[in-house]
Amino acid sequence: MDCRNPAGLLAEACAAAGRPSAGAELIRAGENTLWRLPGKVVVRIARTGQTAVAARELTVARWLRGHRVPAVRPLDRPAGPVVVRGRPVTFWHELPPHRHATAPELATALRRLHRLPPPDTDLGTLDPFVRLATRIDDAATLDAPERDWLHGRLADLRTAWAELNPAARPTTVVHGDAWGGNLAVTATAAHLLDFERTALGPPAWDLTSTAVAHDSFGSLAAPGYAAFCTAYGADVTEWPGYPVFRAVRELRLTCYALQQATADPRHRAQARHRLACLRGEHGPRPWQWTAVD
Repeated sequence: MDCRNPAGLLAEACAAAGRPSAGAELIRAGENTLWRLPGKVVVRIARTGQTAVAARELTVARWLRGHRVPAVRPLDRPAGPVVVRGRPVTFWHELPPHRHATAPELATALRRLHRLPPPDTDLGTLDPFVRLATRIDDAATLDAPERDWLHGRLADLRTAWAELNPAARPTTVVHGDAWGGNLAVTATAAHLLDFERTALGPPAWDLTSTAVAHDSFGSLAAPGYAAFCTAYGADVTEWPGYPVFRAVRELRLTCYALQQATADPRHRAQARHRLACLRGEHGPRPWQWTAVD
């Protein structure tokens, strides 16, 4: 977010899109900044250099609409991202009041997504390691040995991922960041949202997000995980490649916590705990990780 004048950036984007910005309300300021405009419009301001990603999000949302899959809807105009000060800005219809999805609701949505034929537009291939090296380098709470250890862990997992049998990981459209907060359940439907990481990849990657909530976090009890598996029709933990996927997901979540801890001291204890778990200092899973906003 442009800390010098965030409202000014919004005003420029709205002007370029031919929409008034008066009365805008800030929803969230983070890696992506969300504003609410009068008329039930949400403005999403992404990071610098993410124009292609923002365009892909619009493509995915429209593709889902074409298949009658409930999802957040972009406005018809502007058709693509508006770029202001190097940051892509997209405009969306606001969802009605909603809650996060339960595990079975998420499984049902993922099963439907994974069965869809891919769009004609090239979505690119899933990169589970995107931005991890940068997050490690930028984590101000790490000392040099810790940073070196994380880079070594990242290198090992890149190798393990590349060595997985391609025949054992079929490719389809995957959400890329499939957790309950990215499925908004309204009174009438469950809407997929946040397509920043949507790409072609193995369905197991989407399922791993819920599996680690049970397996690594300890935040999803056994009955909830069993219900997830029943709703989807498979248990990803039974797949031989799951330990690699789990380890990559754990590293991503640890690096995210380190990033947040750099910006907010409240998250430092959780970030340190996650790193210690990865280094084998807290015994076997589940490690009882807590959420980091």
